[in-house]
Amino acid sequence: SMITSQTGISLIAHFEQYHDGDLSKIGLQPKMCPAGIWTVGLGHALINKKTGKWLKGKSDYPLIAQQYPEYLTMTKRQADELLKLDLISYETKVRKGLKVEVNQAQFDSLVSFCYNCGWSDTLFRMINQKEPTEKIVGWWQTHYITGDGKVLNGLIWRRKVESEYYRTGKINLSIN
Repeated sequence: SMITSQTGISLIAHFEQYHDGDLSKIGLQPKMCPAGIWTVGLGHALINKKTGKWLKGKSDYPLIAQQYPEYLTMTKRQADELLKLDLISYETKVRKGLKVEVNQAQFDSLVSFCYNCGWSDTLFRMINQKEPTEKIVGWWQTHYITGDGKVLNGLIWRRKVESEYYRTGKINLSIN
């Protein structure tokens, strides 16, 4: 069964970047993403262990120390390992969601999308119904481009790069 290639991992890491919420300290510290969710490493979103909801906003910061003391400082190696662990569940989601065969670049693109967004019934329905690639790419480039209700240029860019990788099998980071 398919797993994310090194190219796919590099794509995700490029967009997620190492999250460092406090540049004055050694190591990587938790950081809020543009949607206000606390993340660590390479975009690992933190969930309140008691409620099952995202840790979100400044008021939830104290919960990180209580629930995730191991994430208050992280090395890049630890961030890389956490990403690889996270990818297992996203790869499983993508494999279960696909009813058609895809190539490695398409699989990687879908894992990147799901890692960032969670899921899209519409995207997987379009792929599984074998909609024309141009229609899939057009939809992909115009959805899931907001964070906390605002259109974000970084997400527009990410959706373009992911969808073009899906279409062409090539990553072009100069798309904008």
